[in-house]
Amino acid sequence: MPFGTHTKILATIGPSSATKEKIAELIDAGADAFRINFSHGTYDEHKERIKIIRKLEKEKGKVIAILADMQGPKLRVGNFKEEKVWLEEGQRFTFDMKNTLGDASRVCLPHKEIFAAVKVGDKLLVNDGYIVLDVVKATKSIIETVVKVGGYISSHKGVNLPNTKLKISAVTEKDKKDIKFALKNEVDWIGLSFIQRVEDILEVKKLIGNRAKIISKLEKPSAIEDLDNIVRESDAIMVARGDLGVECPLPTVPVLQKRIVKRCRMYAKPVIIATQMLESMIINPTPTRAEVSDVATAVYDGADTVMLSAETAAGKYPVEAVKMMHSIIDQVESDPLFFELMNSSRRRPFAADEADAITYAASELSGTLKNLKAIVSFSSSGFTTFLTARERPDLPILALSPSLKVARQMAIVWGVKPYVNKSSFKMFSNVEKYAIKHVKKIGLAKAGDHIIITAGFPLSIKGRTNLLHTIKIK
Repeated sequence: MPFGTHTKILATIGPSSATKEKIAELIDAGADAFRINFSHGTYDEHKERIKIIRKLEKEKGKVIAILADMQGPKLRVGNFKEEKVWLEEGQRFTFDMKNTLGDASRVCLPHKEIFAAVKVGDKLLVNDGYIVLDVVKATKSIIETVVKVGGYISSHKGVNLPNTKLKISAVTEKDKKDIKFALKNEVDWIGLSFIQRVEDILEVKKLIGNRAKIISKLEKPSAIEDLDNIVRESDAIMVARGDLGVECPLPTVPVLQKRIVKRCRMYAKPVIIATQMLESMIINPTPTRAEVSDVATAVYDGADTVMLSAETAAGKYPVEAVKMMHSIIDQVESDPLFFELMNSSRRRPFAADEADAITYAASELSGTLKNLKAIVSFSSSGFTTFLTARERPDLPILALSPSLKVARQMAIVWGVKPYVNKSSFKMFSNVEKYAIKHVKKIGLAKAGDHIIITAGFPLSIKGRTNLLHTIKIK
């Protein structure tokens, strides 16, 4: 594919990929965006990595998005006397608020919100769900459990509560400091972990304003229960299958993935599929057949972006992992069945306003107009382009925006090739002129070819899409 794939790749930066040389290789291999995980690393390290990405963005002439991924309210047990202790199936085990070292009968759980919310019959999952405990007694200071599935437990292991709603903000004090740092360094997206309710998103919107867009990470059953509202209020969604697979029954994760992707397309919100996509490439130069199928399934589902986590952050083969993911995407998108599925999964807007109708019609035209080479989307906020991409047309979507930040944010959107154009578009003739100039410049169209323009006119008004125009290039 001469202009890249429709489905984007988000690569996580970490110890294995933090140098300028390695990040350059990742971009060349097909990475469109980079994730910086604020659960690890120092501000100095994050700042240096952002600086490298921005420098390479200029050198390579490619618009690149940066996601600052917040840690969120990670719940962990306290410390044990021994390195680890074994919990036997059927035994009693107690969580309390005592700041003393744990043993085989009890451990400190330093989260008062858990004690306030847990009730008899709830489950506690420890160590990524490998240990399962049933709550048999719950007070404001003690939670007594019976071990249903045993195993080793050690200091600081994570705790999940799949059927308990906690009165706890998705944004910790650490997150607030991290968000402030991330915005100061002009990241494009803020990732919110462990979203439980739509109010979590509204809280963060007040913090960041229009300085970045929000990606809500779906990891808890309570978020799935409020899926429509959360998708509507978010700017994008991440299907975070790690904790989602711990908190929800594992066989439901593929079903939830498809449901979330469908909802995101309905509301024109980019959706990212994440966690364990090419997990074995952390230590091996090639993935398993099942992993290849997993990536391919996400692409066939119509995901905007697929993400690599430890594969590029800490793995032995970060560049090879991106190359492999790009190759899988390329293979799927070259399959005639791919766009058959994209077309069959399109739905006519159920309460179409002007913007929905315009972008739906643009996609309809893309399948009928002869020698049509591209859709050129003019957007000052990204709104028009998000709607255009929702339809999954079998064409490149060239997104022209006067804002570099908006262009960067569109780098994770399906099929979009973002560019910055600060020219004045007060006259419609200028819109035509620059659209033709740009598609010719990058070799996408020539004399005799057609292009489609979608935009909100006048272009100075944000959030308005009212223009659909076809041009035959002379």
